[in-house]
Amino acid sequence: MNQPNNQLGRFVAAGVLLGMGAAAFFDGIVLHQILQWHHMVSSIRPLNTAANIELNTFWDGVFHVGASVLTVAGLILFWQATANSKVSLSLKTFAGSFLIGAGAFDFIEGLINHQILGIHHVKPGQNQLAWDIGFLTLGLSLAVVGWLLLIKEQQEVNT
Repeated sequence: MNQPNNQLGRFVAAGVLLGMGAAAFFDGIVLHQILQWHHMVSSIRPLNTAANIELNTFWDGVFHVGASVLTVAGLILFWQATANSKVSLSLKTFAGSFLIGAGAFDFIEGLINHQILGIHHVKPGQNQLAWDIGFLTLGLSLAVVGWLLLIKEQQEVNT
């Protein structure tokens, strides 16, 4: 790629942030709202009173604000990186970056919220630990696949 390193860095960072935002939105929309498997603090404040439902709904909203911030930051970096017509828009680079971001988000969020803080679990109840480990494994796998895509793209560019 014949582009300045800072442009490539912005392009990769944009993909990572957009991947993180997408993973956060998927988690919040699918797991919190549609499936209703958990909410942000449902392991410490179960949904058994109106006050706890309100508290969980509030923290779910804060979670979505965070997802929005990640997404907007990713869009700004994407625009900055691609505003220069000399920047090569590589699908492999973007997809790899996106998968790294999505996987990193799932892994970090799962490690902190599910394991360290225990404020919620992927699917509480029977096999709770298996669901949590599966979520961590999914996150790590997505990040590794993304990293491998980036490495492959760099090898192809350098040959």
